[in-house]
Amino acid sequence: MAYTFDFSSIWEYREYLYNGVIGTLRLTLVGTVLGVAIGILGAISRAWKLPVLFPVYTVYVELIRNTPFIVQLFFVFFGLPSLGIHLSEWQAATIAMVLNLGAYSTEIIRAGVESVPKGHIEAASALAMSRFQIFRCVILRQALLKMWPALSSQIVIVMLGSSVCSQISAEELTFGAGFITSRNFRSFEVYFVVTIMYFLLAVGVRRALGLFGRYVLASRAT
Repeated sequence: MAYTFDFSSIWEYREYLYNGVIGTLRLTLVGTVLGVAIGILGAISRAWKLPVLFPVYTVYVELIRNTPFIVQLFFVFFGLPSLGIHLSEWQAATIAMVLNLGAYSTEIIRAGVESVPKGHIEAASALAMSRFQIFRCVILRQALLKMWPALSSQIVIVMLGSSVCSQISAEELTFGAGFITSRNFRSFEVYFVVTIMYFLLAVGVRRALGLFGRYVLASRAT
């Protein structure tokens, strides 16, 4: 039986795709800001072996990096209510993405921190700069510039991984695709369009992050 393609049926559900894109970008933005913040703190604790935070971050990083994201998501959404912690779909998806990116960015940023020449740190110490000033003005700027391509790639990976959040009914792009398919039964057309949309999102986010690194981080580092 010949299959008749019909992409026109997707147009009437375009609102769900639009909302899905907004939801995916929102998850990515919040996950990036909070996840990178956790990564910076983790990089400090692991690079300098801070007494309290070092063991906590060591366990956290190893736990997240060696378990599937979908298991982390299900633990937050289905597991925490057993302890009396009830979260909405968006809250659970956001927390899972933040924790996931935080663990990976910790290791990426730590590698950047450890690549900063010791001579720069010694020169800053000779100028009587505090440890916090040295990290903020000398170490972090150079580290971010060096590891930004790797961190940008990880952010894109996390954005694409947000499609898993549809499993708990978080209204992102894949959830929208599933809803449309349940209405028009045009799986090929819907997921073909969604594939193109994810591709464009990934290219666009990578491009935006590249411009940010080139014109913001590079200018600050110099």
